[in-house]
Amino acid sequence: MTEATSPPGASFLATRRGRLTLAFLLVVALLDFMGIAIVNVSLPSVQRDLHFSQQDLQWVISGYVLTYGGFLLLGGRLADLLGRRVTLAAGTAVFGITAVIGGAAPNAGTLVGARLAQGLGAALMTPAALSILTTSFNTGTDRVKALGGWGAMGGMGGVLGVILGGVISSGPGWRWVLYINAPLCALVLIATYLLISGEAPRRSRLASFDVPGAFLGTAGMALLIYALIKAPDNGWGSGWTIGELAGAAVVLAALVINERRHPNPVLPLSIFKVKGLAATDAAQVLGLAGFNSVFFFITLYMQEVLHFSALRGGAAYVPVAAIVMIASIGGSGLVPRLGTRPLIIAGAIIATGGIYWVSRIPVHGHYWTDIFPPMMIMGLGLGLVFVGVQIAGNAGVAPDKAGLAGALITASFQLGVALGLAILSALATARTNSLVATHHALPDALVGGYARAVLGAAFFVGAVILIGLRAANTKGEPPGGIPAEITGVTITSEVNGTRQFPARSGEETTLPG
Repeated sequence: MTEATSPPGASFLATRRGRLTLAFLLVVALLDFMGIAIVNVSLPSVQRDLHFSQQDLQWVISGYVLTYGGFLLLGGRLADLLGRRVTLAAGTAVFGITAVIGGAAPNAGTLVGARLAQGLGAALMTPAALSILTTSFNTGTDRVKALGGWGAMGGMGGVLGVILGGVISSGPGWRWVLYINAPLCALVLIATYLLISGEAPRRSRLASFDVPGAFLGTAGMALLIYALIKAPDNGWGSGWTIGELAGAAVVLAALVINERRHPNPVLPLSIFKVKGLAATDAAQVLGLAGFNSVFFFITLYMQEVLHFSALRGGAAYVPVAAIVMIASIGGSGLVPRLGTRPLIIAGAIIATGGIYWVSRIPVHGHYWTDIFPPMMIMGLGLGLVFVGVQIAGNAGVAPDKAGLAGALITASFQLGVALGLAILSALATARTNSLVATHHALPDALVGGYARAVLGAAFFVGAVILIGLRAANTKGEPPGGIPAEITGVTITSEVNGTRQFPARSGEETTLPG
């Protein structure tokens, strides 16, 4: 593919290659963000066909979340050290192949095993793609638009996953919910090698690779997420839950000690010196704990209480997807003028109000009066929060840690999903059991449990308002300029000046002189 010469400082996004690169990276983002929701809707069909027990069925989702969250830090660092293109290609291949294996699964064990492996593929694929995005689109305007698009995919992924999951499960069947990933992954692999140049591995750093840190980071995150997944079954006060959470804390503390001493840490602690990064990641954890849980419980409410089909339940989210997209596009346009902090705070305030309204769902509810209005309000806030968080979580990070930053913001996504469902599922179950014990009808008991969980989700999203006050108020500019070797531009010396050519992400650079 040939590229036109551009003057210094030209926008990569203004070129045809830049637009194709961004479109391709947003497809990767959509694959990632739909990964849980699209399967979630099809679980009843999966249970019937493969004879899952109720207790084991959760591992179709939880297995994916476990390996995804557990390996994210390692995946992000490998992208920085081995090269972003090779890491993205490897992760995409694993993601697509395991999706096909899962779709063809003859029994429950095969499907769970495929989902575990698919989570590993996602842990390699997503941080590599996000780091390519942040290093390719490195001027202020390009960066805001690119990260805004990524944030929009984050906001829309869960909604579109529910829609497509319902449509596909009601049509070709649940297996196609997984099969659909294969052609998309094939397109991503082709685009990866057409649009992105390879990078030479950083051999000096690979020679001193932090093996203990990689082990501790993976083990600590995996144990933490496993403890959260199992807590509703084991009980939050059980010895197993307390022991698992304590074990995760010990392993992660050992990781911090190791990283402080290692010359080439897998998790350089200096990344947390970036202003507002920790607050932004925390906002993502709590925001996802709330938003994802609302979609989960309202989907159950529509199907179990209002008796919506999977198709009708999915179609109910189409307007929500539209408002999330509108809010995301509008929000990214406001960032250069207002910064990210006002978006996060305003979005969280709006969303909290919408979620509180949703928590008032009645037993004999109606979509247009009890679900549609508050979910549209929540969707408006969701779009603003996701765009603000994604831009703030990546804008101040040096390019050589872009993969790690992408892993951290994505890990906070997965941790939020696990945390929200663990706490709010327990809350819903306790409330439902209490109402059943006092002789309430089952529909009343179910709605009571769902409403209590959604109210809890409002508190999670409400906490984002307070955390947003400490988040970085970035306007999307990269930190102090991007080193030439990874800006995505090639500079060549001439007798009387320099010329600049848009290049593929990660392409080697010859400096002037």
